[in-house]
Amino acid sequence: MKKLNLNRPEKKINYNRIISKRFLVFFVVLLIMFGVLGIKLYTVMIIDSEDYKKSLKELSYTKVEGTSAPRGRIYDRNHKIIVDNKAIQSITYKKDKDISTSRMIELAYTVSPHLELSYSSLTDRSKREFYLAKYPDVCAKKITKKEKEKVKTGELSTNDLEELKIDRITDSELATFTDADLKAAYLYYLMNKGYTYDEKIIKEEATDAEYAYIAEHNGELDGFNTVLDWERVYPYGDTFRSVLGTVSTTTQGLPAEEKNEYLSKGYALNDRVGLSYIEKQYEEYLRGEKAEYQVVNSHELKLTKEGKRGNDIVLSIDIELQQEVERILTEQILKTKSEPNTEYYDHSSVVIQDPETGEILAMASKRLAGDNVVDNTTSVFMLPITPGSVVKGASMLVAYNTGAVKIGEYMVDECVKVAGAPEKCSSVNNLGTINDITALAKSSNVYQFKAAIRVNGQEYSRGMKLNFNQKAFDTYRNMYHSFGLGVATEIDLPSEGIGYDAKEDTNSGNLLDFVMGQYESYTPLQLSQYVTTIANGGSRLVPHLLKEVHKSTEDSSLGETMLTVEKKVLNTIDTKPEYMARVKEGFYAVMHSASGYGRGYIDDKWDAAGKTGTSQSFIDTDGNGIIDTETITSSFVGYAPANDPVMTIMVTSPNSSHPNSNTDYASLVTLHITKEVTNKFFELYYR
Repeated sequence: MKKLNLNRPEKKINYNRIISKRFLVFFVVLLIMFGVLGIKLYTVMIIDSEDYKKSLKELSYTKVEGTSAPRGRIYDRNHKIIVDNKAIQSITYKKDKDISTSRMIELAYTVSPHLELSYSSLTDRSKREFYLAKYPDVCAKKITKKEKEKVKTGELSTNDLEELKIDRITDSELATFTDADLKAAYLYYLMNKGYTYDEKIIKEEATDAEYAYIAEHNGELDGFNTVLDWERVYPYGDTFRSVLGTVSTTTQGLPAEEKNEYLSKGYALNDRVGLSYIEKQYEEYLRGEKAEYQVVNSHELKLTKEGKRGNDIVLSIDIELQQEVERILTEQILKTKSEPNTEYYDHSSVVIQDPETGEILAMASKRLAGDNVVDNTTSVFMLPITPGSVVKGASMLVAYNTGAVKIGEYMVDECVKVAGAPEKCSSVNNLGTINDITALAKSSNVYQFKAAIRVNGQEYSRGMKLNFNQKAFDTYRNMYHSFGLGVATEIDLPSEGIGYDAKEDTNSGNLLDFVMGQYESYTPLQLSQYVTTIANGGSRLVPHLLKEVHKSTEDSSLGETMLTVEKKVLNTIDTKPEYMARVKEGFYAVMHSASGYGRGYIDDKWDAAGKTGTSQSFIDTDGNGIIDTETITSSFVGYAPANDPVMTIMVTSPNSSHPNSNTDYASLVTLHITKEVTNKFFELYYR
């Protein structure tokens, strides 16, 4: 075993050396940290200084937007202005965040004598709130010590105390208000109406004196300002007015049901927007850009960005033609009401389209209300009618497509009788042996009945049982839909009706009603789309009102074209060209054959083709919700010239006569309207 050397001297630790090393490491680390800090400071103060200055400026910059900028103009197809803006002198108030209640009351008393304001609508509540604001010390004494203690314990809120003060203001105290007090109270109410810091319209259409007073004393009247607001004006009066739509006022602001959608797009609550039809549909183009201001002190603004009028839109409507159509409708409705058997008749409608583009050239409906004729144009694309025989062009194509009828095939027109149903006949009984062209020319119901029975998989014999076949219904309905009957036309408006679709077919006999236009109902616009599809050879086009969009200008000229609307084909009719040509031949025979039912509807010189229709309609005459009276609706669809159409026309006159009267007189109102309108069209376009 090795012995330990207990006498070996101890090894001494050099603490000074260790401390020196640690100090050196600490110093190096400290030096690095200061170096990093120095580099960072250099970057912030020298290299990035401009960026930080910009950020500071943005954080301290207060931007305020002006009132809604004027909207774009609306023109007709010939660039005639049909909707414009008129400048309105308005007085506004925008509450400063630091203003006191006493200062607002002082302003109300200062400004109110210089404005013509009616305080008749000032409510009792508003009077009490003004009294509380004007006499806070007096009202404070209306609160008991015990009630103040309840605020400390949470039993009452400060809002509860304010309500108690308002409730305890007496009628005798309010009776001390003079006219000057009430006028100031009303102005104070207007200054506080709505959201606290929104810009409020105090008075629209201010007089020159009122406008000048506010403008001259702008620096002294904290928050009061003058603005040139605007309102829509209509150079052609009420012509096409309902479809042009409406715009909200500043006080209305955004419509409540669409508020969140508009706010998400950057709108303010008091912005003016299109509320209906064209104004709403093309809000994105018509909307103006608001001016922007920088707040340079508590109540002065510096313009930083000019406002800009919205873009202009050009419609497909010819406003001169539209005026004439509305005039003709008004005159014919009044004239017709003097005829016998028209007690239930009250309106007629017209649509004129360009068959190659789908553009709507005129669209109008007029309705009798008492002794006055009023606008009814929205019914053209919203309210359905029973169309009658005008739809037989589509029915005939089903017969051709399925092989139920061959081109030129003859059938005997005789009253048809199937089991369980009364006889069904053509409007003129027993037309004899006729072919498909004559069937269209003389509007044979029987020809369509026999064809439909074949489509149903049967052959007609008197007294036969007509089997239910859903496929037959679907075949006809699909063809009708391909023409736009019973489906959305996709017109460029916020909403449209699609008529009545029976959907569930449980009675086989209804098939016979279907093929002669007596089963489902369609809007006049759908009928217009249908005849436009026939006129152009089978392309179902979107009927549209917008033609172009132009950039706004600072003068009355049209700016650069931003958008040109091209025709849109929704579908083409699934049929052979020879079948479509045969239907068009039948439509020509309607207007030109010796016994065609359309003779006289359009002057022969325009070489038109078309189809007439009468249908049974049923109405509630006493308003009890029960259909009680049968009426007759007359319709017409057509196009001209037949070989190269430049226009299509649809005219409907619901309830123009009724079969239960003492006379069988049937008004020719649809014929008269059609003839006058087509003559006016060609006079305007082919002078």
